[in-house]
Amino acid sequence: MIKICCTILFIFVLANTQAQEILPQKEAKFITRFPFRQFSGGVMVLQAKFGNVPDSLNFILDSGSGGISLDSGTCAEFNIPTKPSDTTITGIGGIRKVSFAFDQHLNLPGLKIDHLNFHVNNYEVLSSVYGEKVDGIIGYSFFSRYIVKINFDSNMIEVYSPGRIDYPDNGTLLHPAFTNLPIQWLNIKDKKKLGFNFYFDTGAGLCLLMSEKFAKDSAILLSRRKPVITQAEGMGGKLQMRLTLIKEVKIGPYRFRSVPTYLYKDDYNVTSYPFTGGLLGNDLLRRFNMIINYPNREIHLQPNSHFNEDFDYAYTGLGIYFVNGKIMVEDVIEGSPADKANFKVNDEVLAVNRNFSLNMQVYKNILQKPFESVKVLIRRDGILKELTINTISIR
Repeated sequence: MIKICCTILFIFVLANTQAQEILPQKEAKFITRFPFRQFSGGVMVLQAKFGNVPDSLNFILDSGSGGISLDSGTCAEFNIPTKPSDTTITGIGGIRKVSFAFDQHLNLPGLKIDHLNFHVNNYEVLSSVYGEKVDGIIGYSFFSRYIVKINFDSNMIEVYSPGRIDYPDNGTLLHPAFTNLPIQWLNIKDKKKLGFNFYFDTGAGLCLLMSEKFAKDSAILLSRRKPVITQAEGMGGKLQMRLTLIKEVKIGPYRFRSVPTYLYKDDYNVTSYPFTGGLLGNDLLRRFNMIINYPNREIHLQPNSHFNEDFDYAYTGLGIYFVNGKIMVEDVIEGSPADKANFKVNDEVLAVNRNFSLNMQVYKNILQKPFESVKVLIRRDGILKELTINTISIR
């Protein structure tokens, strides 16, 4: 009798399982379409309205963010009420407690998203890096609710409701592991070949970042190649990293050779090593049009017109930031081209190659070309000087 009951139960469970499998999934419905801009490194910036604030704000679209956030300066400017909490966030600058703006809404073009809890962080460094105000970061709280199509040929985003969606025939469908963040298996090759998990991070303006611990433990790097020191910025601050190359990075069936790679001394284990080795950033990912489907735990990649573009191999060792309406030199790496050109911290940059626009994105694009002699007009102690920096290549 026991055997019969067990058998019936087993059949019943199987029947239910099969019935669930054949239930058709709702068709994904188109909701809205709107443009985005790209900052250096392919970082995506879109405009949205927060709560009852009348002005449009700049938000970075970041699959590497586990929630949604506002800049503390933006909260102060528009008198957005916040409440302290015991929640902590970890960034490259360390671990800190954050306040929240609870149960708020965000208005994207054609889409209102309700019941969002924004944590509050200081994005002053990001604003100074890009030369434009960064008011917040949109991450998991948005991606988890929708299917998001990102087209880097047209710089347009389309948003769909969760459901069944037809992916393009030409491309590849990835099945990342998901926590709050997508984690993708990459095959990498330098001194040797290996596969490892990396965060899929559209908010990182770089190609690849590795934890120094991962690089050391895996012995992946060619010892004869000497990384250079460079300045990097992220949530919570700025710090120096090492910059080198990896012979090959493979995501799905797609191979990229001589990929610029940052090596990060991850004191706060932001990269979650040994579970992940680092992150894959948007300077590589922007070479695909993407469909990011958190509800179905899928990401579709389709090579676009940027697929075969050269990576940024230029190196200057010059750190410039937009501060109080001026572009200032705040970092000069010893022994770098910037050092050899006699740049000093606190130099004010007035023009680059006779371009007086004071546009950080324009100036960075000029300086991101290897083997160029770039003339930079500066003001130092009230005196105008023209310095010539000879960019080099890490390749």
